[in-house]
Amino acid sequence: METKGRWRHSDVIACTRAVVLVLAVFCVGVVSIGAAVRPYRVAVLTPGLSFLPVLAGLREGLTQLGYVEGKDVTLMVENTQGEVSDLAQRAERLVALQPDVFVTMGTPHTRAAQQATSSIPIVFVRVGDPLYYGLAASYASSQNNLTGVSVYSGPLAGKRLEILQEIAPESKRILAVVAKDEGHARNAFQHFAETAAKMGLQVLRQDVTTREELEHVLRTTPADAQDAIYHVPSFLVSAHIDLLIEKARRDKLPMIVHEDSMVDRGALVSYGGHSHPMGKQAAKLVRNILQGARPADLPIQTPDTLFLTINVSTAREINLTLPLSLLERVDRMAE
Repeated sequence: METKGRWRHSDVIACTRAVVLVLAVFCVGVVSIGAAVRPYRVAVLTPGLSFLPVLAGLREGLTQLGYVEGKDVTLMVENTQGEVSDLAQRAERLVALQPDVFVTMGTPHTRAAQQATSSIPIVFVRVGDPLYYGLAASYASSQNNLTGVSVYSGPLAGKRLEILQEIAPESKRILAVVAKDEGHARNAFQHFAETAAKMGLQVLRQDVTTREELEHVLRTTPADAQDAIYHVPSFLVSAHIDLLIEKARRDKLPMIVHEDSMVDRGALVSYGGHSHPMGKQAAKLVRNILQGARPADLPIQTPDTLFLTINVSTAREINLTLPLSLLERVDRMAE
C-alpha cells in the first residue's frame, strides 16, 4: 500500500518530461527573439569622394528591400577619402568586427578586403575587370567569397571616344592623364589607346603619381597641344578631377569622363554606369546573401543601365554646339 502524498515513479518521469519540454520551448523562444532583434552587420569600405552616391544607393536599396537601418541592419562605414596607402589595415579592422556581409567600392578597396578575409561574403561595386585583377574565376561564378557589380570600362572606351567624336569631330589629339601607380588605370588606358589607334586619333599620354605632378602637367601643357581630354579612371585623378575640369573649361576643350557626378562638377559629358543605381543594385546582392545565398552562386553583374549625361552650361562656356543626334539620346542634362 502506497503512502499518501508520495509521488509514484511514473509521475516523477512525466513531470520531469513536462518541465524539460517547457524549458526547451522557452529557450527556443528566447533564441528566436534574440535572432530577430539582432541587426545584420554590413561593413562598407569606400573611397568616398565620387563613390558617395554608391553608398546612398546602397542605403536606399536596403530600405526599399525592407531593412531598416539601426533596427534590421547596421552599416559600419570606413571612408578612406580616396587614400589607398593603409587599405590593408582598414580592411582588417572591419573584418575584426565580424560583419555578415562586406561591401567594397572600387578595385583597390575590394582587393584589400579579399586579402583580409576568405570567409566573409564580399559584395563589390564599381570594380573594373574582376577577372583581370584576380578577384574572380569567371563572371558566371567567382568560385570564392566575392560577387558584385563590375563597371569593366574596356568595351566602353570605344563608345566614349565615339561620343567625343560626335560632339567634336575635329578633335584628333586627345590628352589622357594616367595614374601610373594604379594597375586599373594602366589597364583602362590600354583599352582606350587601342581604340584610339583604330579611330586614327593621336593620344597624348601624361603619367602622374601625385597631385603636384598632376598640377604641373596641366599647368605646363599648352592649350593648343590637344583638342580634347579623355579621363582615364583612377583614384588619384578622380580625387582631383576639378583640376582637369578647370583646364578643360579654361582652354575650351571638350572632356569626357566615366562618372556622371563629375558632369555635375563641370565636365562636359559622361557615359557609363550611374553610381546611385549601382548602389541599389548591390543592395539586392546583399539581400540575397543575408537570406543564405553564397557569393559563388551569384553571377557578377554589370550596371543595369548606362547613362549619357551632358552639362549644357559647360557646352556654352566652351562655345560648343551640341549635335541634335546626341541631345535626342541624352539621359540627363546638367546645368
